[in-house]
Amino acid sequence: MDRGDLGVKTMNRAQAAARLKWLAAEIAAHSARYYQADAPSISDAEFDALVRENSALEAAFPDLVQPDSPSSQVGAAPVPGFAKWRHARPMLSLDNGFSAHEALEFEARIRRFLSLPATATITFTAEAKIDGLSLSIRYEAGRMVSAATRGDGTEGENVTANARTIACIPPHLPEGVPDILEVRGEVFMDLADFQALNAAQAACGGKIFANPRNAAAGSLRQIDAGVTASRPLRFYAHGWGEMSAMPADTQFGMMKAIESWGFPVSDTLARVDGMAAVLARFEHLAARRATLGYDIDGLVSKVDSLALQERLGFVARAPRWAMAHKFAAERATTELLAIDIQVGRTGALTPVARLAPVNVGGVIVTNATLHNEDEIARKDVRPGDPVELQRAGDVIPQILRWVGDADAHAARAPFLYPDHCPDCGSLATREEGEAVRRCTGGLICPAQRYERLRHFVSRRAVDIDGLGGRSIEEFIALGWLDSPADLFRLHRHRDALLGREGWKQRSVANLLDAIDARRTVGLDRLLFGLGIRHVGEVTARDLARATVSSRGFLALLDTLVAHDPPPAPGETAEKYAKRIALERAQLINVAGVGPEVATALRDFWAEPHNRALVKDLLTEVTPADVILETRTSAVAGKTMVFTGTLSAMSRDEAKARAEALGARVAGSVSARTDLLVAGADAGSKRAKAEALGVAVISEEEWLAMQAEGDLPSG
Repeated sequence: MDRGDLGVKTMNRAQAAARLKWLAAEIAAHSARYYQADAPSISDAEFDALVRENSALEAAFPDLVQPDSPSSQVGAAPVPGFAKWRHARPMLSLDNGFSAHEALEFEARIRRFLSLPATATITFTAEAKIDGLSLSIRYEAGRMVSAATRGDGTEGENVTANARTIACIPPHLPEGVPDILEVRGEVFMDLADFQALNAAQAACGGKIFANPRNAAAGSLRQIDAGVTASRPLRFYAHGWGEMSAMPADTQFGMMKAIESWGFPVSDTLARVDGMAAVLARFEHLAARRATLGYDIDGLVSKVDSLALQERLGFVARAPRWAMAHKFAAERATTELLAIDIQVGRTGALTPVARLAPVNVGGVIVTNATLHNEDEIARKDVRPGDPVELQRAGDVIPQILRWVGDADAHAARAPFLYPDHCPDCGSLATREEGEAVRRCTGGLICPAQRYERLRHFVSRRAVDIDGLGGRSIEEFIALGWLDSPADLFRLHRHRDALLGREGWKQRSVANLLDAIDARRTVGLDRLLFGLGIRHVGEVTARDLARATVSSRGFLALLDTLVAHDPPPAPGETAEKYAKRIALERAQLINVAGVGPEVATALRDFWAEPHNRALVKDLLTEVTPADVILETRTSAVAGKTMVFTGTLSAMSRDEAKARAEALGARVAGSVSARTDLLVAGADAGSKRAKAEALGVAVISEEEWLAMQAEGDLPSG
């Protein structure tokens, strides 16, 4: 269900139930991307809007609130790969406020709950809300014993070894601290350190982080603590968990005590009287935001008195005595100069808006994301339009809408999304149900060349030993490597290669020998190595068996391209596309090859660049024809799956033996599976096979069956 335009007040009960179900799934998915994958796909402001809508609907329809509602959730489940750590006291979330009205209502709720007179002053602490990763550090007898992320609030990830590498977190505390002490705060990264890290990552071909919060979270969640140690992480304390003794009776006093024990505390922390003073601090912090040197997304206010905090208590996932006052998304207006199309390493065409430079929250912005062609069509932004953009902690902001004179906007030409790759000119296709358009150029596309060549030489494809990504990158940069055929012509550069760093007589000879050894290669490996979309290892093998030789395969491709009859009278474009795809699959007539694969093969071969590339490659490589098994076999024509740990042979060898007997080896169990061979520790695949009534045998039975030629019944 897409986000609708129906307001909460106009919804009936059925609409509200459907909307709440959609919101629950959407919020859960975005929470997992943010907390677990450190790769959010929407801005904080957009996520907050979803949460607020969910809360408003639940308030209007309380009988529809579910036990697993997003309003009762904190964070997300711990990330697999780290041991779980159960918090002695839950690490809760905070309720958000987005306006002065909500802040004053927060103060009014406290007064009502405590039955305080209107004249009574409530003292608060106020400090910047750092956009980082929550961490709880436990000390016993002054010694650090554990550190854990928030996780779902009850259980987090044990990241003790990594936290020990953060310089500003003390491993030992001075005498006089409580015997049990849990200090809680945020791990984050300065903006300058973040930019330096991304520059270093780009230089070595590593992961580029979207923003400082993702960089900090990803750095702390490293299996190798040495990687964490190499990252410039910081920590600010803002609270505590379990505490065997309380050195103060106020929030402010507690934080000053924690600071005196050696923990960094934000210099924005202040104690103020009344919500009006909190709001003044909020405005002051918003004005300072761009000069802090690290990302914040608001201000947190807490009732200062711990006795009042105790009386106020908690709701499902948040304390009644604290609120996060969130900044509105930073917005500005500028001119959309152009829309450029960037081609990624997988062939995806991504639109990027080029903007007249504009200051947004202290950052000069010249680019913004436009996501995909549907987004451009929906917003109808056109080069030359004045546009409103929003930055809410993202490195690349997003365009919200065009603004200004409607007549002037209408006079500008709409942006026409390209149907050919801007880098290589190949057809760019968009499959049904996908938002992304992709270049079909594959190996001839400069944007895709590196990844495609790495795939071509990989172990399961053509398998050229010793030719790794670094060498491919080097040869591309030298202009020696544009296509797979050029790999087999690298001997022409032997003398030049010998003079380069890291290339000695022996290493050059080994590389050229390894290349020459693959001048004859199985047709299935060659087809898989071409990297045609949807043609995986199993499909390549099926196609090779069906066509037998490279000549037979090329003839099949020619047939697919030639089969493009015109639409029938009155036939819609959608129905035509589905009919033609089905007919193409019928032309191939290979089990397991459906309309999707057939269309991908046709699109690949329809490009003159790809035809030239393959024909050039065949001048250097001789594909080995497939020798079809003529003797009868109990598994000939059967679909098999291997699972678990095999002791007598590798999984690859087992597959090869099965295929030599005429079987088709699949990677997953389905109703079409005829036989499952289960090694040690077989799990879900075995359970699924048994549920479907598929025959299941042990590795020993499989070996005996090969010798006897009998297929056991299931």
